[in-house]
Amino acid sequence: MVGSSHEALHRIFQKDPALLTRALQRVLDVPFPEPREIAALNVDLTEIEPVERRVDTLLRAETDQGTYLLVVESQGKVDDRKRGSWPYYLSYLYEKYRCEPVLIVITQSSATAKWASRPIRFGFSGWDSLTVRPLVLGPDNVPVIADERQAERDVPLAVLSAMTHGRGPGAAAILESLASALRTIDPDSAAVFVQFVDSCLADPQAKQMWRDLMTAIQYFWRHPLAEQVREEGREQGLEEGLEQGLEQGRAEAKAEMVLHILEWRDVPVPDTVRERVNACTDLDQLETWAQRAVHAADATELFSKE
Repeated sequence: MVGSSHEALHRIFQKDPALLTRALQRVLDVPFPEPREIAALNVDLTEIEPVERRVDTLLRAETDQGTYLLVVESQGKVDDRKRGSWPYYLSYLYEKYRCEPVLIVITQSSATAKWASRPIRFGFSGWDSLTVRPLVLGPDNVPVIADERQAERDVPLAVLSAMTHGRGPGAAAILESLASALRTIDPDSAAVFVQFVDSCLADPQAKQMWRDLMTAIQYFWRHPLAEQVREEGREQGLEEGLEQGLEQGRAEAKAEMVLHILEWRDVPVPDTVRERVNACTDLDQLETWAQRAVHAADATELFSKE
């Protein structure tokens, strides 16, 4: 069954297909030709019955050197069944489209990346009838983008950084930089990236921090992911106001965001600070406090410039 991370992966590459070729050129140093045009293709590779086979994302890239099929797989763990399915995908796609297929695997795990990068060879010793060599993007070769200006220069690459490094020690700085960079692009593109990152973060604390950061961005509440967050927050009383479309609900959510960021960073929150934050109804003020909470060493630093 296709999970949320697979669906999000498909959507992000539909939104910015050239991200793949840029990653091959910049991250893996693979001289892939510059595409003139990239089109999304049907990911269903089912022939008749009874076996259903689907890739995560399938794109056709037109270049001066020819037409290529970019076959993208999001791989969470080692799965030796891929020794059969990946060669099948490539052979089937070549037969169907008569274009050269290129397999790209994206993972958050160094161990999975090492496994996926090993060639798949069929034949006998000294003679390979078929060899499959995946190109792998993972935490060992995708750069860590933890600087806001660097993230703003290449937001899609910053998204890949958040995906592949989202459970490491630098996750907080990576997510903070990406959250800032998302404010510089159009809301529709940003909303796709928000969903993609949310679906790929396996660390519960990192996922919570990401959602806290996103509540400060107004378009976030118009995105389908917001309904999921609202549903998860109803038992805590965070979404009562939002469901009714009240400003009070937005203020309560932002106040919770400020406190969550401090708590996630293990910054003690005195009752006086908690009460002041919860009592505030000024959305701009709460957003300012949220930005300070990302770097504050002491909870009282939220109010230091007031």
